[in-house]
Amino acid sequence: MRPLRDAQLGAFTFFASALPHDVCGSNGLPLTPNSIKILGRFQLLKTITHPRLCQYVDITRGKHERLVVVAEHYESSLNDFQKLGATVSTDKVLQIAYETLEGLEFMNKHGMVHRALNAQNVLMDGKGRVKLAKFGLYHMTDHGADVDFPIGYPSYLAPEVIAQGPAHHSDTSQGDNPLPSGPKTDVWSLGVLLFELCTVSSLTQPSRALMIDRSLTCLCFFPLGCIDDIVTVLAEEHGFTITLDSFGLPPPTPADLLADPVFEGVSCLYTLYQQPVGLFSSSLRCAHLELPEDIGQLCKDDDEDYLGERSIDEVYHLWCLAGGDLEKELTNKEIIQSKPPVCTLPNFLLEDGESFGQGRDRSFLLDDTTVTLSLCQLKNRLKDVSGEAYNPLLEDEQSSLSQSNSSNELSCTVNLPLIIRERDTEYQLIRIILFDRLLKAYPYKKNHVWKEARVDIPPLVRGLAWAALLGVEGDIQAKYDAIDKDTSIPTDRQIEVDIPRCHQYDELLSSPQGHRKFRRVLKAWVVSHPELVYWQGLDSLCAPFLWLNFNNEALAYACMSAFIPKYLYNFFLKDNSHVIQEYLTVFSQMIAFHDPELSNHLNEIGFIPDLYAIPWFLTMFTHVFPLHKIFHLWDTLLLGNSSFPFCIGVAILQQLRDRLLANGFNECILLFSDLPEIDIERCVRESISLFCWTPKSATYRQHAQPPKAQADRSASCFGKTATHYSSDYQDMPKTDLSREPLALRDLKAEVSPRISAEDLIDLCELSAGGQTKKSKAGKPKILAVDIRSIEDFGRGHISGSVNIPYSTAFSADGELAQCPATGTLQSFRGRVIVVIGHSMKSAAMRVVVELVAQVHFLNDKAILHSLF
Repeated sequence: MRPLRDAQLGAFTFFASALPHDVCGSNGLPLTPNSIKILGRFQLLKTITHPRLCQYVDITRGKHERLVVVAEHYESSLNDFQKLGATVSTDKVLQIAYETLEGLEFMNKHGMVHRALNAQNVLMDGKGRVKLAKFGLYHMTDHGADVDFPIGYPSYLAPEVIAQGPAHHSDTSQGDNPLPSGPKTDVWSLGVLLFELCTVSSLTQPSRALMIDRSLTCLCFFPLGCIDDIVTVLAEEHGFTITLDSFGLPPPTPADLLADPVFEGVSCLYTLYQQPVGLFSSSLRCAHLELPEDIGQLCKDDDEDYLGERSIDEVYHLWCLAGGDLEKELTNKEIIQSKPPVCTLPNFLLEDGESFGQGRDRSFLLDDTTVTLSLCQLKNRLKDVSGEAYNPLLEDEQSSLSQSNSSNELSCTVNLPLIIRERDTEYQLIRIILFDRLLKAYPYKKNHVWKEARVDIPPLVRGLAWAALLGVEGDIQAKYDAIDKDTSIPTDRQIEVDIPRCHQYDELLSSPQGHRKFRRVLKAWVVSHPELVYWQGLDSLCAPFLWLNFNNEALAYACMSAFIPKYLYNFFLKDNSHVIQEYLTVFSQMIAFHDPELSNHLNEIGFIPDLYAIPWFLTMFTHVFPLHKIFHLWDTLLLGNSSFPFCIGVAILQQLRDRLLANGFNECILLFSDLPEIDIERCVRESISLFCWTPKSATYRQHAQPPKAQADRSASCFGKTATHYSSDYQDMPKTDLSREPLALRDLKAEVSPRISAEDLIDLCELSAGGQTKKSKAGKPKILAVDIRSIEDFGRGHISGSVNIPYSTAFSADGELAQCPATGTLQSFRGRVIVVIGHSMKSAAMRVVVELVAQVHFLNDKAILHSLF
């Protein structure tokens, strides 16, 4: 969006038509409220950016189908000329006409018409340039079908519009809605506006004659006989003659009028408007960049309105954080008036037609008053933010929070819970500006984006930040457009069934526009991945990306296409049983590693991950949590590798640990059928802790995504201390000490995870404190238990390891002779146990099983094993 500069934020409200409560659609579901339909259509208006159009910012839905729209606003309008009878020069009238036609033509290119054009909706900015307001009302209301009032002003409407009558409600099945208005409707309205402007101004007679003639040219499709009297009266009153030779020609469009010779001297004053280049395109984003010779000039004026240089949507977002309340603002201006319930009772209609009760509530009709939203509270909140904060340096050694005069306060804010940080106005301003700069420099500043994402991601830029973390690059729109999303495919039916059940509590995704976009993005993914199939759950995966990129289907598709291979590689094969089973087995081993006591209990009652965890991992928890929790969860998930979901799953189980340990199989099934409230911030925090001290090889899967040509280890996931665990084990170069893949049957036979020799060596170094920096990551000390014979142990062993020969713990026939936990290991309570043995796995596995079974006796939290 463009900068706010001298503009203001304005809000206006209206009601959508109410639908009957006892009527269902053809699919048997309740009808979508008209306010939801309008909210969905409105989203497109936020993408319509042009110098001659007021930028739409937001729409909110209130009670009783009330909608409040926020848009760019200016106090001055064309109506001021008419009220004051001000002198308007010929050049000024031509400028107004030309600039209005520019805005109308741009709308027409996007398939829209204004239809509500009048003097109050032609605003003028600080430089006297035209800004068309409320141009989206006709589009968002489905040509007026979703509201109870007509779109447009009778004195400015074209005759054929008035002849059509009011629009019918779109929920009827008659299909008798009037035809939508075309571009020529606005030409009529503009002609009336110019006609009024000319008649109230003090132009000279020749100029007045010329302008009235040009104005009437815009009305040339109105029957000549109907305006004879008007033209005659004007000619007699002002003493000149108006020729009507232009009448009878085909009605012009805004594009036709812009080419009229009368604008030859005007058009040269304006450069052709070009749509800003997006972040992901094949065009250069900085081709037009111009910097002052002295960079210091950017911040030389302490009184400069730095906030005005931020985009309109940023300013509105910060206004809301600073305590802005739309309904309160409208109530203070008496646009919204509350009434006692007794005064809102409906009419009682008798059989003879006589009615008793309240008349029609006129508050449900359109009040086109626009209320200016005061920015004083926001500016007061940001008064301590220095000018340098609005132009931060992007050097790696530069702290992102040192740009403010209140940097100490902001430094403290970083340590507060995420939900508080996201509501802190000053903190969010600093973070938004920083991410905006970094994303504009993407992919050059990709590493820095990763670094800042470890702190947090501002909600306003989350969509682009996720795309950067997923490595989306290139001309994504061209790729998306090349995919056939219209031809019927076998999965269409399943997609149609799944979409109305996917996060439909959300107003945006439940709108018809949301369903349409859902369908297109899902079909694009299915068509472009012929080796994969559509599984239920894919719609849930799509939901977060679509919500964040509602007006950019191509980016939603690109993010989804990058996310699935990284975290759900081959999950959507036609036969994915081997992939799912390996995944669940590794997850079961992770539970045993991090919480052996809980693992023992769940295994005893038969509550295995197959019964509850498949929806978790198949949808990456989007089927489990609402969107607002998924956003916080995925902010961290995208920083981790493909093993991080295991840690999230374990963290969820640990929040439910007490209830799980106290219940049996049936109670656990009921518990997970309606999952209790999960503290998502605690879940994220514990997941990071689990992830940081889980050896990479412990989560190795042979069905994970194959290693890339060059592993991306450019950024550590969760801080410098976690650098060792930032990349997938599959991406690491293989050596003789690396872990080998296991057959699924052998993997299922192992209770706890197996680690590679190289990870064991690294853990031993951390335990001994050999690497000071890494030892600060909170990784526990380990105890290496060598079960080889005394002779083999004497030939060579790991320093600090304990030798408990297998033969002393188990008899020749495999019976338990002495529990390892009751003797030597008691003095090493609280350490992670790594069982080391020969390549013969049966001995090591038997010891591991016994150790896991005796975990309550050892009070240990983790048991690993490694075979040489």
